[in-house]
Amino acid sequence: MSVLAIAWKSIRQRALASSLTSLSIALGVMLMVVVLTISAAIEKAFDQTSVGYDLIVGPQGSDLQLVLSAVYRIQPPIENIPYQYLKTLRDDRRITAAVPLLFGDVTEEGAFPIVGTTPQYFELDYATNRSFRIRGKRINSFFDAIIGSEVARANGWDLGSQFTIRHGGAEGTHVHDEKFTVVAILEQTQTANDRTVFLNVEGFYAIAGHEKPLDEVEDRLRKFYGSEPDVLAELLTELDAHKAHLAEDEASGVSHDHHDHSHETPDCMKELTSVLVRTRSPADAIFLQADINKSFQARAVNPIRPIRKLMDNVLGNIRKALVVLTAMIIIVSGVSIFVSIYNSMSDRRREIGVMRALGASRTAVFSIVLAESTLLCLGGGVFGWLIGHGLTIAAAPAVIARTGLLLDAWAVTPWEFILFPVLLVLAIVVGFLPALTAYRTNVADALQG
Repeated sequence: MSVLAIAWKSIRQRALASSLTSLSIALGVMLMVVVLTISAAIEKAFDQTSVGYDLIVGPQGSDLQLVLSAVYRIQPPIENIPYQYLKTLRDDRRITAAVPLLFGDVTEEGAFPIVGTTPQYFELDYATNRSFRIRGKRINSFFDAIIGSEVARANGWDLGSQFTIRHGGAEGTHVHDEKFTVVAILEQTQTANDRTVFLNVEGFYAIAGHEKPLDEVEDRLRKFYGSEPDVLAELLTELDAHKAHLAEDEASGVSHDHHDHSHETPDCMKELTSVLVRTRSPADAIFLQADINKSFQARAVNPIRPIRKLMDNVLGNIRKALVVLTAMIIIVSGVSIFVSIYNSMSDRRREIGVMRALGASRTAVFSIVLAESTLLCLGGGVFGWLIGHGLTIAAAPAVIARTGLLLDAWAVTPWEFILFPVLLVLAIVVGFLPALTAYRTNVADALQG
């Protein structure tokens, strides 16, 4: 009979104690797998290569909030900037692409974020050497929409599906009367685009309440363009002309009900949440960022730096703490295996003596005890690994729905390949002293006892 077979038979004879000690290892490994899987998903979600733009331009405020809002859509927007500022950016020779983003609404079903943008957003790579793959057609009318793969899956939408949106993210807020039609679906990108609904930027402005109220426009423009009198004068002239047009229509009985959408919102009343910018070179990005931030009108942010700080200073430390905690659980479980095997040595003295009398060498007895420890550690580890991935697979839909984190429960992290060699070393360490005790057992004394 082989060493492993004898060790397995010994474990079965102490089935309850062996199962409990092995289960403790399994629970530790299970927690470790869950922590590693979720950590890998977070790292992938916030990977710097998932940002295909050099700068994000938005209102003054927190750099991190601007990036989390514009790129990851997990924070509300800070404020807005005038639409005219987009034209200023596009006129800058250092900029090759400036794509507007407008936020503020969510789908009535599923509360997925609504983003108003232009067709250029889908023509550019959303990440390094990664372009959009779209099933359907381009947005052609005000009420066409392109949806992400997760939106389609969660809501059961397909080409031709219609939906409504509500203002803001809170439950019970105003639901717009407009109905939008799905004309295209994005293939999975494993970015925030998968859980986003995209509208034509002009269609976004056509929705009631999406333009700046008339009584607030002038103050807003003066605050933003006070240092640029020529631009301010041009916009105020446009605003006065629009007010005069509205007054004439009101006097003649013409209705400006937003539900017919026949009107056009003048540029002076439009605002943007942020602008995604690509520059000609990294040097252009650095100088452009400095120029924008120096003006104190808007804020330009390199999207990589705030996320790197978040990962290093906050999420990285939390992950390390959880990994250390689960490692301590595994070590404590290893100690329990040591205690269980060591305490069983006194009860197994006669068994060891019989084995020695039948011709088993000291080395064989030593190996059997080490094999028991190894089977308990590795067996518990495999069981815990399976349970850990089973839990992440079962929980993945709920995690995605609640957090927007795209969790790939089937993915195996590199750290998991280190886990089992570590368990093997732990098994040898905790089994060595009991094995040494068995090795030193005196045959005559054991048989007399």
